[in-house]
Amino acid sequence: MQDKTDLDGLYAGLEAAALQPLWTITEELLTPTPRPAAVPWLWSAATMKPLAREAIRLVPVERGGERRVLALANPGLGGRPYAVGTLWGALQCLGPHEVAPAHRHTPGAIRFVLEGEGVWTTVDGDACDMRPGDLVLTPSKQWHDHTNAGDSEMFWFDGLDLPIIQALDGVFFEHWPGPGESQPQPVEHNVSEARRRDGSRYTDGSVTKAVSPLPSELLIYRWSETEAELERLGRESDDDLLAVEYTNPKTGASVLPTMACAVHRIRGHGAPVRRAGNAVYVVFRGRGESVIDGQRFVWGPGDMFAVPSWSTVEHISVGADLFVVSDEPVLRALGIQRREVLPEPQTVTGDFHSASLRLQGAAS
Repeated sequence: MQDKTDLDGLYAGLEAAALQPLWTITEELLTPTPRPAAVPWLWSAATMKPLAREAIRLVPVERGGERRVLALANPGLGGRPYAVGTLWGALQCLGPHEVAPAHRHTPGAIRFVLEGEGVWTTVDGDACDMRPGDLVLTPSKQWHDHTNAGDSEMFWFDGLDLPIIQALDGVFFEHWPGPGESQPQPVEHNVSEARRRDGSRYTDGSVTKAVSPLPSELLIYRWSETEAELERLGRESDDDLLAVEYTNPKTGASVLPTMACAVHRIRGHGAPVRRAGNAVYVVFRGRGESVIDGQRFVWGPGDMFAVPSWSTVEHISVGADLFVVSDEPVLRALGIQRREVLPEPQTVTGDFHSASLRLQGAAS
């Protein structure tokens, strides 16, 4: 009895001293495999876009609010506005003739354009014209604003490493100091695109070794070039899944030090895969289904879905293009990246053959 009393006293003393005994929490901290708090989840364009249009009508873009953005809030993350534990994902919308004010921050960001014309993002003085399927980078600490010179709205996907930078207590943010709320509009557009013509912009599959703390100097990657690379791969491969990662032409690394961006073309039933690290997928074209940890998610253009770390995922489609952003460069830099291809499809409710027939019918 004396021993229990002494042990209770020890634990009380540890708590009072803001200490915790490792022997009681080892299994919680050192898990055999990752245990992300985020859960597999899908955000439907059919739900998001009407809300975004209502936001355009009701919420002005101006200093203070800065951006009209609908953040993907994963239900597993306790109300935090993150798509997965390490990545921010969102739908951003800009109405006709609107300008989102200039600012900069330490989190890096990418934009993947879903719909609209006549918009450009100015990144440190370089106005990058945006069209559907284009990828635009706004690297850490670079000034950026968005201008819609057209008569229609534009929608794009935002991906940021904000949760990573916040976990490192490294978030800094600044408003444009003026004059005005935005950068002076340059006469020339797409300067980085014209300047950076040398070096490869893509790699088959994904970057496997290259690591660089420097972001890509090329700020915009055109869908026409991405699609051409996918078509080239398709002529050379019978694989059900074609993967193209955007790369920094100068270093061969991922486009940003903390985020990898890629497009996956699904043209059959892909093998089940799981990898350490988180990912967010955005459906650009086509329809299909994904099974994530045994849960089936049916998707179409504009839908977005989360694949948490070490979740098993497989895709099925007769022709779809998925944009994907992940935190893989961080794991690669730390030497803890891991990927496994499983030998058998996941067990799910329903029949994959009938699913394939449904998708073929939808595509015809």
